[in-house]
Amino acid sequence: MIEGVPAAGTIRVDAQDTTTVISLVGEIDAALRDEAGACMGVALVSGLPVVIDATRATFIDSSGIAFVLQLHLAASAERIPVSLLDPHRVLRDVLDMVGISDEMLPEPAAPAAPTAPTVSV
Repeated sequence: MIEGVPAAGTIRVDAQDTTTVISLVGEIDAALRDEAGACMGVALVSGLPVVIDATRATFIDSSGIAFVLQLHLAASAERIPVSLLDPHRVLRDVLDMVGISDEMLPEPAAPAAPTAPTVSV
């Protein structure tokens, strides 16, 4: 919180078997500084590829962008890949404006279901 104002968003971390997912939910701003730091620590300690999930983010200010940039730089220094899941482009559009969108990998699409082999007769 900043000056007694409750946060309108949250940052969560979920260390899974093969990835660490950092979820940005609601308004991502300076009120979430402590959450951001804790989530970054968990993500870097896990050493697993990081997915930043901005699916439920509605707004991100300069503090939120700074968090994403710091996470990206720290992970890159440790050779930890970082990808971005942002179907509504709340975060990606801002990253485009500052010229670093290309450095954030898009979250890979789910693999296609196997199809039956075709047989010609």
